Amino acid sequence: MTTALLILALFIAGNFGRIYYQNAQAPSLGVEQGQFQPISKKPNNVSTQTDDADKKVEPLTAKETPAATLTAIKQAINLYGGADIQRETDDYLYVVFTTGKMRFHDDAEFWLDSASQQVQFRSASRAGYSDMGRNRQRYERIAELYAAQ
Repeated sequence: MTTALLILALFIAGNFGRIYYQNAQAPSLGVEQGQFQPISKKPNNVSTQTDDADKKVEPLTAKETPAATLTAIKQAINLYGGADIQRETDDYLYVVFTTGKMRFHDDAEFWLDSASQQVQFRSASRAGYSDMGRNRQRYERIAELYAAQ
């Protein structure tokens, strides 16, 4: 019995260690030739640039100017909360969202595609397999807040 409990404790500790390590690793992100990095096969991510219907979200419509678009996105992010802007350019935002209880990090990107006048979006959890729909829920709420700006 004691050996089984020890093995179970080591297994649990190992999994927490793996998740903690994954959560601390910032991915290499950005836009290259109009595309985000591809999303993984795991169910813990969404993107406007995927063909996978389960992970597809619709681009946001740009505001009247790029500056107004980015301002509205930042206001929506601020209203949503739990975010830290990591990188910002004239047409791109990289934001890390941190979940409340477990302090998991989700990386989100917003890119203003000036050719289509749309805001492309990508969001992925760093750790674990499933996010229980959290990235999609976050996108939907931010889209509502953005539309209200």
